[in-house]
Amino acid sequence: MTFAARITRHPIPADPARGQAALDALAPLDSGLSDLIRGAAGCSPYLAGLIRLEADWLSSALEDREAVDDDIVRRETQGFQDLGAEALGPALRRAKRRVALWTALADLGGVWPLERVTGALTDLADCAVDLALRVHVAHERARGKLPESGSDAGGITALAMGKMGAAELNYSSDIDLIVLYDDTAYARDDQFEARAALIRATRKAAATISDNTDQGYVFRTDLRLRPDAAVTPVCMSVSAALAYYEAEGRTWERGAYIKARPCGGNIEVGERFLRDLRPFVWRRHLDFATIQDTDDMRRRIRDHKGLHGRIEVPGHNMKLGQGGIREIEFFTQTRQLIAGGRDPDLRVRGTVEGLVRLAEKGWIPPEVAAELTDHYREHREIEHLIQMVNDAQTHLVPNSPEGIATIAQMMGEADSAAWSSRLAQRLARVETLTASFFTPSEQRDRPRLSPEAQAMVDGWRAYPALRSERARQVFARIEPELLARLIGSDHGKNALARFDAFLAGLPAGVQLFSLFEANPQLIDLLADICGTAPGLAAYLARHSEVLDAVLGGSFFSEWPGAAGLHKQLDAHLAQVLAAPDGGYEGALDAARRWAHEWQFRTGVHQLRALIGAEEAGGQYADIADTAVSALFPLVADEFARRHGPPPGRGAVILGMGSLGARQLNAASDLDLIVIYDAAGQDSSDGAKPLAPRAYYARLTQAMITALSAPTSSGRLFEVDMRLRPSGRQGPVATSVQSFRDYQMTEAWTWEHLALTRARVIGSCGTDGATLGNEVEALRLEVLESRGKASNVMSDLSEMRARIFAAKAPDGAWEAKIGRGRLQDIELLAQFFALRTGSSTRAVQAQLRAGPRAGLIGRAEADTLATARRFLWNLQCSGRLLTERPLDMENLGEGGQAFLLRETGTNDLAELAARLEAVVAQAGEIIDSALAEAQTEPS
Repeated sequence: MTFAARITRHPIPADPARGQAALDALAPLDSGLSDLIRGAAGCSPYLAGLIRLEADWLSSALEDREAVDDDIVRRETQGFQDLGAEALGPALRRAKRRVALWTALADLGGVWPLERVTGALTDLADCAVDLALRVHVAHERARGKLPESGSDAGGITALAMGKMGAAELNYSSDIDLIVLYDDTAYARDDQFEARAALIRATRKAAATISDNTDQGYVFRTDLRLRPDAAVTPVCMSVSAALAYYEAEGRTWERGAYIKARPCGGNIEVGERFLRDLRPFVWRRHLDFATIQDTDDMRRRIRDHKGLHGRIEVPGHNMKLGQGGIREIEFFTQTRQLIAGGRDPDLRVRGTVEGLVRLAEKGWIPPEVAAELTDHYREHREIEHLIQMVNDAQTHLVPNSPEGIATIAQMMGEADSAAWSSRLAQRLARVETLTASFFTPSEQRDRPRLSPEAQAMVDGWRAYPALRSERARQVFARIEPELLARLIGSDHGKNALARFDAFLAGLPAGVQLFSLFEANPQLIDLLADICGTAPGLAAYLARHSEVLDAVLGGSFFSEWPGAAGLHKQLDAHLAQVLAAPDGGYEGALDAARRWAHEWQFRTGVHQLRALIGAEEAGGQYADIADTAVSALFPLVADEFARRHGPPPGRGAVILGMGSLGARQLNAASDLDLIVIYDAAGQDSSDGAKPLAPRAYYARLTQAMITALSAPTSSGRLFEVDMRLRPSGRQGPVATSVQSFRDYQMTEAWTWEHLALTRARVIGSCGTDGATLGNEVEALRLEVLESRGKASNVMSDLSEMRARIFAAKAPDGAWEAKIGRGRLQDIELLAQFFALRTGSSTRAVQAQLRAGPRAGLIGRAEADTLATARRFLWNLQCSGRLLTERPLDMENLGEGGQAFLLRETGTNDLAELAARLEAVVAQAGEIIDSALAEAQTEPS
């Protein structure tokens, strides 16, 4: 399709005579093209001049049916790579004239969309930067001034920043560049000489592009976005730049690097630099502190430019003014900075693409993204037209009625008053949509406090979280709302005291306070947690980053199940491992943060009565299963880098105890056993080979460290390996052959009882999955063969007596330890499973095995199951509130109310009475069941 056939609109010539004069310079054209040329030249003296200057070229190009689809930059710069330094400048200026003219006509005629217009201008800038750098680096090398390095383009790289980086250049845009060089490409003794030569090459390249000669200029070039531009050279080393950003980088520089893109010279060096810079740009946690930084920058720009007051179209700054282009860009970039550290899909350069991604991810409503995109496109078009008139680097709408009319006519609109009215409405609408994001809502008055509460609040300024001036400023804005919601909660006195403890435990506050300011709904959640669950509040103080998950959009969705968790964590770890700044330690930290978020979610869901204790126990187990099964092969792969792959078939991890029974609480540790099969292999095959026993022992220790080592991201779980064969004295990893022999010939009855809840939860090696199936078959074989041994009952009675003697119930509200309590009921259930050779692991299912085998009456088993549910509700809920023994007075009214709700009782007296009755009845049933079992024939 020809250029003429694609024209969808025609500008109205403001100066018909000038438009006709430009048209007369060309070969005869059809009416559509004639109207376009007449309108373009009649509105823009700059375009009229270009048409006359490039008349022959333009006539030929417009006759070419395929020209509209050509890569105009490639077409007009073909062969430029062979030009010398002197010839390159004039050639680029000619190409600029032609690209600018063609692009302007495609824009004014509606032939190209915004992205193709800005893309063509950006392509030309990329080409010019690359050619200029290369020709001047080659010149320095030819003069013998640049030492040999073997690196493409001498290791120099140009980063396109701002609109150029995002492929969004406008007609009269300058180009923002940061020029770096790879200092590792040069020997130490050559560093000074290389640096001096590359600085000269950069200056000459900038002059080639930006000097305004009698042939015009290519692009005005700005090199001031480089680190500490007042004192650093125009080309600096990659190492120096990274050191600067690590030590002194500011929020505006992080925002600038959202759009950064290698555009010239050694592209690989630029890409490597940007990869190394990712931790600076994209913070690990949701970064709401950037809102304040960006708003401060917005205000400084407006103050400097005097851009305040009522929106008026004449003289309005389309870039920096209220409701202008920069408002939309800041709105988009700031949200990308907030969440892009956690979600790489948000790390896009273009403003429109950024809005689309933010809407897809739920950070802004789709209708807001669509409306801002529409406003952005028209704002950018108007900006282009303003600059197109005289090739002026301006963003100001003309002040005069005639000037405004010209811009309207360039868009094909004769009614400039209607055009101005619509623009004013658009500017106001953008201001409305974006300003509320940056400007905090009106603060409420601080509530009246009791003298005791006031004394507590007065002490907050001495806490570490409020040590910095910035933290105090942000906190001052949220404090009235925070106090009002804490005091106004159902258990205000307790909530305020718990928040005091929470605040005292925070090492820093700016990020968290900014998070609360941007998301007031989190203050309600915090007040709820502080008023009800001191244990969860303490967890939140240790892992405040888990609040990020609340904002992710799916925090209150349905539980994804074990398969959903596995899929999510596997994808997350793969993404971290693939990232240049990821690696093994990064993956471990990512797994810790992932688990903390899901554990917090389960706790909040139980606190908010979205799930009960049974569901919570299963969810905590799903989280542990997923973490262990995902990390075991990861740890094995890291271990294999030094010692080779796991010898033989590999290994499996068994979850024992409560993990095996899928019945964890908020404070549970993990009971684990590792079993391996070396399959006769003498040693591993690696740089430092190990015998199988040593290999798997050290691999197990590495896995324990991965799970339990305290780090900056906290620890995943406490790990207990005492259920392995021979307990503390045995090896931490056991071969499958030794495990079989031990279980069949040496294991104590308590070890067989523990095996009733064993469950394979992870594997590594070439055949770990099959090994897991064999271990499960072995487990059942052991239960079936050893469960009816004559010593089982006597051992069980002795074991029960030793448990009671070793530890008495821990306070009046103990649910776990003691006769008739959880551990006692679970022990009987394990006995049923062992005696019957049952494969079931859950306590309720094991209890049902008793009546089927005639070991207990059905009514008694049902009573024990009911008792177990009541005791588990108390235990699981209590561990969410505190890791210490339950003390109702210290829990406060909120914690008490939560326990009463979870146990289905009305007050503490009823709870105490029911606990006493349940424990007594369960204890009698267990005593009787074991006594009868001792009399059964062996």
